[in-house]
Amino acid sequence: MKVAYIFSTGGHNVSYKLGKMILPQLEEGRHGAEVVGMFFFDDNTYALRKGDPLGERLGRFAREHGMLLMLCDQCATERGLAEPDGEGGYRAVDVVEGVRVGCFPDLYAALAGNPPDQVITL
Repeated sequence: MKVAYIFSTGGHNVSYKLGKMILPQLEEGRHGAEVVGMFFFDDNTYALRKGDPLGERLGRFAREHGMLLMLCDQCATERGLAEPDGEGGYRAVDVVEGVRVGCFPDLYAALAGNPPDQVITL
């Protein structure tokens, strides 16, 4: 089964659920599902800042396994993690390597070649 995660709520959502549960399971090969993508909203975008230990681990795993990491364009822009690219889109700024920036249509397009069976919102 393929899943995609959307991190939309604040608090310890990313640091605890992703950092202490999901990512360790992925790294150990025992998560039980193939994660094809993760989409981050609001302050959850900060987890993917360059130099953040959790973000760097997640970025490394994503690059090694072809997993999409995407930040909400408006959320990332408001937090200084994205800027307009001059072509109607956005580019990531000071985030871990390979992170993309976009909105739902961009997420759908990015996952079209490897669609999830389920989308889980945390």
